[in-house]
Amino acid sequence: MKILVVGGTGLIGGHAALHLQSLGHDVTIAARKSAQAQSALAALPILLGDYVAGDFTREQLAGFDALVFAAGNDIRHLDKNADEAAHWQRANIDGVPRFFKLAREAGVRRAVLVGSFYPQVKPELVDRIPYVRSRHLADEGARALATGDFAVCSVNAPFVVGSVPGLHVGMFDYYTRYALGQMDPMPVYAPAGGVNFISTASLSEAIAGALLRGESGKAYLVGDENWTFADYLSLFFETVGKPRIVPSLDQEHPLLPDSMLYAGRGTLFYYEPDAGEQALLGYRRHDVRPAIIAAVMQAQQMIEAA
Repeated sequence: MKILVVGGTGLIGGHAALHLQSLGHDVTIAARKSAQAQSALAALPILLGDYVAGDFTREQLAGFDALVFAAGNDIRHLDKNADEAAHWQRANIDGVPRFFKLAREAGVRRAVLVGSFYPQVKPELVDRIPYVRSRHLADEGARALATGDFAVCSVNAPFVVGSVPGLHVGMFDYYTRYALGQMDPMPVYAPAGGVNFISTASLSEAIAGALLRGESGKAYLVGDENWTFADYLSLFFETVGKPRIVPSLDQEHPLLPDSMLYAGRGTLFYYEPDAGEQALLGYRRHDVRPAIIAAVMQAQQMIEAA
């Protein structure tokens, strides 16, 4: 298939693009900025534009058989002084379905939205947290556009860990520097609580499976392993060769702030993905630890080379 991956210069979309290419598909990425020159993504053809601003045209999307949308806005895209509710409305609630409608009009036949796990695991957050509501409505809005000629499903993921060859990922750079002792005097601890994690490899396999075998109109909740944040950060210290106990404290952490923990600090936001859906989508399990180690090792190499 000829596939367009929106958000294809980032960790999730980039890994999915390379995975789909490895399966023999003709892959183009789309993003606001060019791919990092040192990354494997720089070799892929790219469409530059901002879906929120409505930069893309029907003519640009015509000729693609399938769409993977991995560009939904989250806390990282929110300007410091922005009206949060208005931003989520524009970027997610309005922007995502509008792009899927454009893809349908352009003749795209299959589409997968990479969404968030929060609305499916804890639906009560939809009414309390504007961001979670926006991801829920973006998901519903995109799937509502499905027709007999336009199959749409979503793959809703938890915290994603992993790496793309040569791609600098700020989040893993910060955590790795923290473990290396380069962010002193930041104390060593983790916020109380934990969450489900999935690797980029697992998620890319789920995305590919959804494109090929997903039921149109279906929202798939994917996931892998439940980890405490203390165990998560401990692995960074272990991987850089400075193993230590990372205590779990009921206080906000600069690198895992409360604004990122929508279920609330101290919550063990755990779940087990449906075994039948995992088999249908065909994604691996028990891949979180190797994915974190690979991400830390790449980040450490980049830090040392800088």
